[in-house]
Amino acid sequence: MLKTSLLVKSQALALCLLILIGCDKQAGETLLAEAVPAAQMEKKAGEKTYPYRAGDEIPALAYIEHKEVYNAEAVIPPQCYTKTDGVNNPCFACHQSYGKEKTRTNMMRDGDLQGAYEFSDLGVTNHWKNLFVNRRPLIDKISDASIKDWITTDNYSALIAKLKNDPGWQGEITPIANLPYPDKAFNEFGLANDQSYWVAFNYKPFPSTFWPTNGSTGDAMIRLPAPFRQLNGSFSLDVYFANLALVEMAVKDLAEISLPPVSELAIGQDLNGDGKISGQIEVIKRRSHYLGDAAGTSLAHMLYPKDTEFLHTVRYIGVDDQGQIYNAPRMKEVRYMKKHSFKSKEMLATAYYQEEKEKHFENLPQVRSLGDKGINNNFGWTINAYIEDGHGQLRQQYQQELAFCGGCHKTIGATIDQTFSFPRKVEGARGWGYINLAKQQDVPNIGEQQGEFLTYMQRAGGGDEFRQNREMLQRWFDNDGRVNEEKVKGAGNLYQLITPSPRRALDLNKAYYTLMKEQSYIFGRDAMLSGADNVLEQVDESQAPLAPEHRYQWDLRLNWHPRDTDISLAQQGEDRYVGS
Repeated sequence: MLKTSLLVKSQALALCLLILIGCDKQAGETLLAEAVPAAQMEKKAGEKTYPYRAGDEIPALAYIEHKEVYNAEAVIPPQCYTKTDGVNNPCFACHQSYGKEKTRTNMMRDGDLQGAYEFSDLGVTNHWKNLFVNRRPLIDKISDASIKDWITTDNYSALIAKLKNDPGWQGEITPIANLPYPDKAFNEFGLANDQSYWVAFNYKPFPSTFWPTNGSTGDAMIRLPAPFRQLNGSFSLDVYFANLALVEMAVKDLAEISLPPVSELAIGQDLNGDGKISGQIEVIKRRSHYLGDAAGTSLAHMLYPKDTEFLHTVRYIGVDDQGQIYNAPRMKEVRYMKKHSFKSKEMLATAYYQEEKEKHFENLPQVRSLGDKGINNNFGWTINAYIEDGHGQLRQQYQQELAFCGGCHKTIGATIDQTFSFPRKVEGARGWGYINLAKQQDVPNIGEQQGEFLTYMQRAGGGDEFRQNREMLQRWFDNDGRVNEEKVKGAGNLYQLITPSPRRALDLNKAYYTLMKEQSYIFGRDAMLSGADNVLEQVDESQAPLAPEHRYQWDLRLNWHPRDTDISLAQQGEDRYVGS
């Protein structure tokens, strides 16, 4: 819990706030005026415009400045406070138990948390108070022209330059030339054009946090360590994409997969199992070990090799002159993960047991800080992240802000090796390349019969976790609150299904801009337009848990071949979870 001394310090901190930011009579007023050029906007962005006055609650940066922990339960994400009314279940996409299925390396088995509100004494209070802020008055002060100027500026290149030029920086540096402009950064198979060896992949966004209609666009890249992309010490494109395909098979538990054309002659092995060594193949079968200079490393079931890296950018929602939605150059966040330590299934079991033990004894979550390198999630991964400062420039997140990452990349039952995006990659060769929603259909999850997003909307009772994205409700739901299945099934692709109108996109960008100006990320980073209606501020015994018939077993992996049945080696034998 917060230290009791914090209550005593409130007046002192408020006084510090006056010293730090001044008594601004215009507090809460946006900096964006009509048609302000981007260059001028950056200068003005240094001014602090917190949306509250002296004497109000302590601002976020005051907690950081004075090293007072605002929310020791930051691992409980905002979505967990959504009202279920006993029937609406957005929880199943994270909290899962898999019954008799024993092969998974994720042993959290937390399906009983679906709609159960099983929080600590501290967690019963919803600390994500940004959810309840009506940002409409602030949004109304920002012009469309000025926000368009803002989102089309590049703040990633300045971050890389700053880190490179900082002799004291001990963390990672992840340059990708032209990353704000993906069509320049990657080739058709997703390989970065700058020889950084990052590879972008096309994946189905996780429901529904990462749907553009709910606030942000984004992408993801993977990079394997040097031995996985080399043959006899030299880079080999054939070895690299063959090993990437083997990683995909290991993580998704597949027996074979398609891949961009590679040469068996160059690698010197029969990879497709036809008994020949050919000049070009497009299918590879699963094998016991990786290839090239990584030949001594065996494939580990549902685990990545040591030193695998991921880069994920969270961006503003781009709106072009024709009203089309795209990934804007300006980034809200740059997120990084590296598997610094390989943990076997047995070692992971010990880590999960330790987590259960800590919760049993009602100990609050601990964040292991690594300084410039970020945090250690205790499951073999280093996590680091950067977020906009008050000027719109990217900075490393403070430890209290990084603690938020543990809510998803540590101990929830649905992940595979603590990751989301790569297990949801479009299968095989078609999935190597920058994310493109227009080239994806709403395929079902493994074990399901209908499209995943249609199923999610039916179970969650809305087009977002908070069940209040009114545009999604108007587009895909009938007046009685039920999903219009025919309309959803009639969507030509995911772009049509989950991207916002230009009007909503611009408003969401403006809402986030005001949040960024406040630097109030520890109060929540969801860009709500008018405040949450279906979210609990305080959990008490009056909130009934979900009825058993509204709890579901779910696999975040997807059936990219709905007409086929033999997709996963571990697909059989999984029991349907129907509650504790």
